[in-house]
Amino acid sequence: MQNEHPVLGILGGLGPMSTVYFYQMLTEHTPAQCDQDHLDIVISSRASTPDRTAYILGESEDDPFAQMERDAEMLVKYGATILAIPCNTAHYFYDRLARSLPVPILNMVRLTVQHAKAQGCTRLGILATSGTVGSCTYQRMCRAEGIDFAIPSLPRQTQLMNIIYDQIKKGQRADMKLFMEIADELRAAGCEKAVLGCTELSLIKRDEGLDSFFIDSTEVLAEETLLACGKTPIGF
Repeated sequence: MQNEHPVLGILGGLGPMSTVYFYQMLTEHTPAQCDQDHLDIVISSRASTPDRTAYILGESEDDPFAQMERDAEMLVKYGATILAIPCNTAHYFYDRLARSLPVPILNMVRLTVQHAKAQGCTRLGILATSGTVGSCTYQRMCRAEGIDFAIPSLPRQTQLMNIIYDQIKKGQRADMKLFMEIADELRAAGCEKAVLGCTELSLIKRDEGLDSFFIDSTEVLAEETLLACGKTPIGF
């Protein structure tokens, strides 16, 4: 960043706990001796933003883009010089949003796929909402980066959505036996890594602990955000 004091805008609330975790992660991984060593951050947590997956899958006509655009514009007016969106599904709208704003937006999906490639992954499993899977957001990025991918079978994808919406978003612990069965299907399909491509799934890694098979998109975004704002991340 050219600005001596960049201001990070977080377009959040998609969902709220994921925004909290992202902010916490940024704070914990910043090398700081005092308050002033941390990032200047402005956060919009618009929990009432229409559901992204429902709109993408045609289950709702309530387009979340207009609300996202208004909130992003307000972050810029408040002084944000760079934006981050801690929601993978919302990246369906990334290109439209990036074109409408005068400041850069970090692309969580691109950064995560590039991270997987840098780790030597040649076949990436995609664990995400049905909106993200159905819109091929990760699949297209994998193709652009020259790596193969696999997605869960339809029954397993349905189970994953139940974990996301009926457990994590409701503040409950995830059914880890079921989650690992879904992940094992991707392992059996030849995946060397699997992306936690929904920020609710990042909370599983936080709460349950997961091995190196899983790449946490929230961690990737946090690390790249710190770098983009001129900080040297610690603890990743």
